[in-house]
Amino acid sequence: MERGVGFEKATEALRHDHRVIEKVLDLLEKLAEGPNEASLATWGKAVDFIQNFADRCHHLKEEKIFFPALEERGIPRQGGPIGMMLMEHEEARGYVKSMAMALAKGGEDPEGVKVTLVENAKLYLRLLRQHILKEDEVLFNMADDVLTLQEQKELLREFEEHETKEIGSGIHEKYLKVAQELERYAA
Repeated sequence: MERGVGFEKATEALRHDHRVIEKVLDLLEKLAEGPNEASLATWGKAVDFIQNFADRCHHLKEEKIFFPALEERGIPRQGGPIGMMLMEHEEARGYVKSMAMALAKGGEDPEGVKVTLVENAKLYLRLLRQHILKEDEVLFNMADDVLTLQEQKELLREFEEHETKEIGSGIHEKYLKVAQELERYAA
């Protein structure tokens, strides 16, 4: 499904992003399980997807548009679910940065690269699976309670504008295809 198509609520679009991200998490889990013949190119595609789709498309929509809208409707940042989600976004970025740095080293220390990739992938997987569950089961339900349908539709429009401005037209769709490709590797 293309971004924005068929969604009436911002929370539906964000949940859909989660389902796409989970496809790549499944691949990352398979890569991190142990001995396999996965190439650094496959790791690289997964990390690129995480950096550009999970973070730049998804997390930044939450941070710049969705969370501020929830704060305006009385859901607190400090001591509340939004603050926790923001801390987890930053923690996730640290794991992904470590994976990207390891990949950049490439052939310098293949065993060290693999260890760094696996360690950080496992930490990222644990964090992000719990993070998605909390957003899906708690935060998005809270949002559905406090945002009107019109406000949700306005957020969807803002999501579209954000992605076009911040990452460019067609990038969201590009990464939906990358996720499908990576899903085949995980199968």
